[in-house]
Amino acid sequence: MYSFERHGDRRGPATPGPRRITLSGPNQGRPAVTTGGLSRARGAAGNQSFIRDAMKSYILERGLKAGDPLPNEQELMAQLGVGRHPLREAMKALQAVGIIEIRHGYGTYVGEVNLQSLEDGLAFRMSQSMAGDLRDVQNVLEVRQAIEVGLADDVVAHFKQYGYDTLEPIVQRMEAKAGDGQYFPDEDWAFHQALYEPLGNALVIDLLSVFWRTFAQVDARLPGARYTPADAAAWHRDLLNALESANPDTYAHSMKSHFNGIHTRLGE
Repeated sequence: MYSFERHGDRRGPATPGPRRITLSGPNQGRPAVTTGGLSRARGAAGNQSFIRDAMKSYILERGLKAGDPLPNEQELMAQLGVGRHPLREAMKALQAVGIIEIRHGYGTYVGEVNLQSLEDGLAFRMSQSMAGDLRDVQNVLEVRQAIEVGLADDVVAHFKQYGYDTLEPIVQRMEAKAGDGQYFPDEDWAFHQALYEPLGNALVIDLLSVFWRTFAQVDARLPGARYTPADAAAWHRDLLNALESANPDTYAHSMKSHFNGIHTRLGE
């Protein structure tokens, strides 16, 4: 079990200090965990912020991993000194960003952190931007481009060592569909995924997939004429040729050019 204490100045009047988790039982002796010093006097918002900070500190201090169990609702209410409603609202917020997972009938567990809240926010802002100056759409495109161009050295180094066999079939499928006048969103994503998965940075894939899906939601509404399937296939063939040159500068330049079609549609 654990308890929460207020640590203030013991030599004078009590002063607000950070709340800490103090352990007892088999975990006794571990250092206390600072949870932010938020006062319950701040009302519901303060309560929920305190609860969120407390739960994050609890997970981090113990080094808990995804799937590890957390205290039940009654224990949390008693230890945190909060009611059921603010606790549940705070836990819903933590679940929304993947920090915890609530399995009804089983309990609460450490979750797999995801980027769903980022994706939802970006999708909303980009939809708003479609009715205005397209600035948010341009910003998302620039971030995606910065990531892909910035990884040029790592991508070239990997494929120079391990070969290009995973990419050539994807480009061939693109060219076949383009020959029939079809766009190929599945192959397009598969190509970019194949570029970065070997690097072992899951966050890169997660971020790019967020950008990919949010763009897909507004693509049909973008201004300007859409590039043809043949144009898109040619860009990917050029990108693969540049990668096979094993020159990071050549590849980075080709990757920048890869985004020209969307930049043109955005009036840049």
